[in-house]
Amino acid sequence: MTNASTLYRGGVLHCPADPSATAMLVSGGRIAWLGPAADAPAADRVVELGGALVTPAFVDAHVHATDTGLALSGLDLSGVRSAAELGAAVAAFAERLPAEAVVLGHGWDESRWARPVPPDAAELGRAAGGRRVYLSQASMHSALVSQALLAAAPQVAAADGFDASGWLRRDAHHVVRAVAMGSVPLSQRRQLQRRALAHAASVGIASVHECGGPTISSEEDFTSLLALSGDGVAEVYGYWGELLGAAKARDLGAVGAGGDLFADGALGARTARVSQPYADGAAGECGHGYLSAEQVRDHLLDCAEHGMQGGFHAIGDAAIAAVLAGFAGAAAVLGTDRVRAAGHRVEHAEIMDRALIAGFVEFGVVASMQPAFDRLWGGERGMYAARLGAQRALAANPMGAMHGVGVTLAFGSDSPVTPLDPWGSVRAAVQHFNPAQRMTVAAAFAAHTRGGWRALPGSHPAEGVLAPGAPATFAVWDSPAGVRRGLPVLTAADPELWGPQDPTPLPVCRATVLRGAVIFEEGLL
Repeated sequence: MTNASTLYRGGVLHCPADPSATAMLVSGGRIAWLGPAADAPAADRVVELGGALVTPAFVDAHVHATDTGLALSGLDLSGVRSAAELGAAVAAFAERLPAEAVVLGHGWDESRWARPVPPDAAELGRAAGGRRVYLSQASMHSALVSQALLAAAPQVAAADGFDASGWLRRDAHHVVRAVAMGSVPLSQRRQLQRRALAHAASVGIASVHECGGPTISSEEDFTSLLALSGDGVAEVYGYWGELLGAAKARDLGAVGAGGDLFADGALGARTARVSQPYADGAAGECGHGYLSAEQVRDHLLDCAEHGMQGGFHAIGDAAIAAVLAGFAGAAAVLGTDRVRAAGHRVEHAEIMDRALIAGFVEFGVVASMQPAFDRLWGGERGMYAARLGAQRALAANPMGAMHGVGVTLAFGSDSPVTPLDPWGSVRAAVQHFNPAQRMTVAAAFAAHTRGGWRALPGSHPAEGVLAPGAPATFAVWDSPAGVRRGLPVLTAADPELWGPQDPTPLPVCRATVLRGAVIFEEGLL
């Protein structure tokens, strides 16, 4: 923040309260004035926008910063389309590493392969020259590991989800993940975290919600990230997902005791807890639930005792039903109004029906959702259809229905599960595979900006808008497809072109400003 005033003029401002505004004065970290450029007051400095679009900066409501930094600087496997390609990528990457290093990679997705069979532990070890290998699947709920990593974690053989092939799920995955990530020194972690937060700023994201916890990161990882918040990069609001861990979450500096507190797993790993068996799984296979309704209730009561917002990761409808039963149990003790006032969250909320959506309304639950999930895996022929069948797949990620009945939506990426790509996420919500779940650009944009602030505990009424007195947190964009009603054109005029093949270019970030301080700029300031 700086006390010097800066006038940004000659732009298109997303300011519904004053559509004629083409200039904005920033002083003391806040917006001091908005209006036509011809009426602008004097300023210490003037920035000519040259017709660029100015909007509130994005908030990404679900990220994993260290893993994102690894994906940006390490072995990215999102483009491999076979076991052979994966092995070749591991071999090429491992050649550059010392013999004692661990090969860390992310993003392989066997549902996109013609033959969805990954290499086994022995094959990975040979490709990596005998090194330890940890490769997280796109969902981050399973991983491929080498024999050397299995040997480094002998306790894993007794854990649920272990498979001698080296494709590990559930508790076995958590065990090897802790060993693999524990090999990354703190100094390297900080570099990875700073890279992730700087990258967020470069795509117009000024704030992120980090979802940490004992099975997804570590206390040291979590606190080191919080220490970087807003230091020339995007700011961080941390959630610590540990059962009955509200006091610990508060002591670690978290804003909430939730995030990735797992009620179930993921659809990609067939560990999301669903009420009907998986279409492509073993007979009767319905995934895995980690929490009972009683555990959810007790966690919410613990949050109430310590004055903390709570939350859960829940993807499958059976897991979400258990979570809502826990909400009902907490309401029986505390009263529904007190439960509602806490603004608890559920992350993902992918498989929902009307009754479950009604539960979100009843208990005031915030839905932290990822529109890119539908873009990447939805529709009649995507991974969801393979796992659930086409009809259930089209009903997944019902963000339009939830928005329509007043559920607070907060959009994010779950990066590195999907990339930090906020306009891509807005477009995904607008172009949902199920037309009944599509949102307007304005509604989806609000979910990815103001929605992220509304999802935090406490009141943030001035955040996420361009208005006098509001924090000067905004982004400047080139919008090659044009601007309509203060927002960029994101979709082709012909709906037949919607989806991954839509040729409409997305906006490009020119600058991101956080409370008056520039945290990213490219050729503008």
